[in-house]
Amino acid sequence: MKRREFLRSSALIGASAAVSLKFDGLQAALGSGKIAVEAAPDMVAVMGGEPVEMLDKALEALGGIENFVKNGQKIVIKPNIGWDRAPEMAGNTNPELIGALVKRCIAAGASKVTVFDHTCDDWKKCYASSGIEAAVKAAGGVVLPANDQKYYNTEISLPLGVSLKSAKIHDALAEADAWINVPVLKNHGGAKLSCAMKNYMGIVWDRRFFHSHDLQQCIADICTWEKKPVLNIVDSYRMMFQNGPQGKSAADVQNVKTLIAAKDIIATDTAALQFFNQVKKLPLEAVGHITMGQSLKLGTTDLQGLNIKRIKI
Repeated sequence: MKRREFLRSSALIGASAAVSLKFDGLQAALGSGKIAVEAAPDMVAVMGGEPVEMLDKALEALGGIENFVKNGQKIVIKPNIGWDRAPEMAGNTNPELIGALVKRCIAAGASKVTVFDHTCDDWKKCYASSGIEAAVKAAGGVVLPANDQKYYNTEISLPLGVSLKSAKIHDALAEADAWINVPVLKNHGGAKLSCAMKNYMGIVWDRRFFHSHDLQQCIADICTWEKKPVLNIVDSYRMMFQNGPQGKSAADVQNVKTLIAAKDIIATDTAALQFFNQVKKLPLEAVGHITMGQSLKLGTTDLQGLNIKRIKI
């Protein structure tokens, strides 16, 4: 080989090796061609802010409301509006939180956002006293009554249920493309804890069956319905830690300014219970529907295995 050809060949080989090294380094940095990005957390816990601020922090950490609400979808937001109580009593979900969530869903392209609950007190009084009706309407959403059997024409089958095998649910929820479960965290005389799982009782017509056929098991059973909420958002801006579910006085409430959000409903309620225990002790064994739900493979109580993002405002 002539000297000129040798030098030319060596230069090409060197250039090829340099390209190969750069590509190998890029492969190693990205990992099998995938760009390394921070994974969205399994759960977000926000503390110390106002309801709207905490909601926005949680949604941002979870990748945005667009991860849960798609353009053109009909969305149902299911808060707790069970009692004729003012927001300060913490018997119902915070109205500021619900109003803001309605706005976020509409901004994400939802064609309709409906809010309802099967209340315990007169629904008109509950909707008004809670502040939720006014907040929803101001945000562009729709409120529907839920205390008339004519709204419950959809019978669902619960083949995985132990005590509850079927139920009639509100038509708006059956017709929705997706729903968001937004309970308030509080003490409950019967269920011991009222949170994301217990909030399902507001979607069914016949709740008397629950109370006469093992309340804890029926709460777990209704959560086996195949149409799961796309997100559970726990309102604990104010927390009723005793005399629930409606409370007797302001002495039953503590301002704790916290919000928990996750898709896994068992993990959601487990985390909420752990937080509740910081104010008043309540063992997991007392809240039977949580472990029953785990047995039905609805989620996990093992929070150590989850990626939880904690945000302090």
